Amino acid sequence: MRDESTDSDVLGRVQELTEALEALDDGPAKETAEQLVGAVVELYGEGLARIMATVAHAPAIVARLADDGVVASLLLVHDLYPVPLETRVLEALDSVRPYMESHGGNVELAALEDGVAHLKLVGHCHGCPASLSTLELAIKDALDERAPDLLGVEVEGLAEPASNGKTPRGPSAPTWLALDDVSGVEPGTLQNVEAGGVELLVANVDGTLLAYRSECPVCGAGLGDASLEGAILSCGRCRHGFSLVEAGRALGSDDVYLEPVPLLRRKGLELSVALAS
Repeated sequence: MRDESTDSDVLGRVQELTEALEALDDGPAKETAEQLVGAVVELYGEGLARIMATVAHAPAIVARLADDGVVASLLLVHDLYPVPLETRVLEALDSVRPYMESHGGNVELAALEDGVAHLKLVGHCHGCPASLSTLELAIKDALDERAPDLLGVEVEGLAEPASNGKTPRGPSAPTWLALDDVSGVEPGTLQNVEAGGVELLVANVDGTLLAYRSECPVCGAGLGDASLEGAILSCGRCRHGFSLVEAGRALGSDDVYLEPVPLLRRKGLELSVALAS
């Protein structure tokens, strides 16, 4: 079994040295170093091309190579990755679709042009104040994992900043944290949990686990004593209701929402939440 932390260290070291080289003053030494790096990359590319051609008849071997993070990075650099970009983008979207559907929405690939994925948020995700967070913390993470060679992402359906008087959280890299103690949350029940110093509320609605930040957007109270009836969560202080299958929309309002937190079973293994770092 390979050590993924070692993989990360190696890739990080390459990135660090690349940045150091770019920061050098122009001159003969820098030019020689850049030419050497270019020649080594070209040599490795030719070698990888010959290896991939040799094992092309063995799909199991090709799949194992593509699944190795370090090897996959090298294959992507040399345009040798065996799975087409569009296929990997669709796989990434499929991985987050259960989360999107649990909030009454979905995401579609409208087009893939010149390495840029044009996505469309539909359903309750379209126009929802939480859409930006949903994109950055769930969809983007999945795309970075499966399609790091994607040149850009454009999304139709992102909302304007929320109008409930709060400053929206800006885009940031997600931190995925495992939730080991929520597997026992039964349908129709709630559980308050803490992840990364953030208070969360996890609800089970008809067998689907949904996570929200534990704060009522109407009165500002925590949701530790909230109640759940069907898909409607009621704040314990102000008793305002929120539809958990509509991205946490406040009943009777189209611009006040709970703040949903991506809750996914990453790589088919552990339940994890994504929080802004």
